[in-house]
Amino acid sequence: MNNRRKLVIALGAGALVGAGPVRAQAPPKVRRIGLLSPSSPSDDALSYQAFRLGLRDLGWAEGKNISFEYRYAEGRHDRFPDLAADLVHLKVDVIVTAVTSDSLAAQKATRTIPIVMAAGGDPVAIGLVESLARPGGNVTGLSQMISELGGKRLALLKEMVPKLSLVAVLWNPQSASSTLYWKEIQLPARQLGLQLHSLKVRGPDDFDKAFEDATRARAGALVVTGDPVITANLKRIAGLAAKSRLPSIYQSSAFADAGGLVAYGPDRADLYRRAATYVDKIPQGRETRRFAHRTADQVRAGDQPQDSQSARPHDPAIAAAARGRGDPVTELFRIVRRFRVRRRN
Repeated sequence: MNNRRKLVIALGAGALVGAGPVRAQAPPKVRRIGLLSPSSPSDDALSYQAFRLGLRDLGWAEGKNISFEYRYAEGRHDRFPDLAADLVHLKVDVIVTAVTSDSLAAQKATRTIPIVMAAGGDPVAIGLVESLARPGGNVTGLSQMISELGGKRLALLKEMVPKLSLVAVLWNPQSASSTLYWKEIQLPARQLGLQLHSLKVRGPDDFDKAFEDATRARAGALVVTGDPVITANLKRIAGLAAKSRLPSIYQSSAFADAGGLVAYGPDRADLYRRAATYVDKIPQGRETRRFAHRTADQVRAGDQPQDSQSARPHDPAIAAAARGRGDPVTELFRIVRRFRVRRRN
């Protein structure tokens, strides 16, 4: 065997020895996302779809590198602690919450698992975070700042019912965000020359009595606050408002879809798409230190007939009230159906 052949054989043997056993690459870790909802699967279907699409656009694919654990309270506050504890027990990587109530429950259940709030109220006033700029702790996400919009909703009602003087407010005293809304709506009501009439509801059995109270008080319009108990009964509330001849307004387009008169608030699906970016940053070790501040950018008009006096939701006066008179955010005024507002003499 010549020297050249010996050299080639030696190099080949050395390469095989150096290579050693071939090891298969470890599969990528599957991140587990816990979704805690105050509502039902049908109520959250569109929001969660937007959330999953947002994650997909960022490279997360269900069944490959991410999985979801869904927990629904079905409008019951008392279920939050157990549902949140269940997600913590499963050791999910992130908990995504919807509103203030479920966010508080998640924070009580864990101080280590990151929590992303997708569509909550004022997290500072509620005590979830220290500030919007530096939340601290394990909670971050997006804030609708719902309380700030209370005055705009009242102004919109007054534009629709010019002689409006008394507004009924449907709220849940057991809900932190609903209670805060009731407190913070007092000042804009006085500024608009309106009186507020409290309609407290703690469960589904309270709605009939609340609307009877509104009728006795001769309320001229209705503000519906955001709360899991209320959200789970929007269709019923819209029907009672129509029966009581009360022009009504709510924060989510789901109210208009359920037959309510007007909804004024942020696009919920958009909030969930944006929440996906917060979830994307957490597994990669990139902290999200700021809360996003999202004000209203959508008005939806539903079909809630009141009497023969008709108005169109694109009337200039209503559009002006909806735009909030110079808000820095882009306003979208979307017409769904014609509606009619009763005028009081």
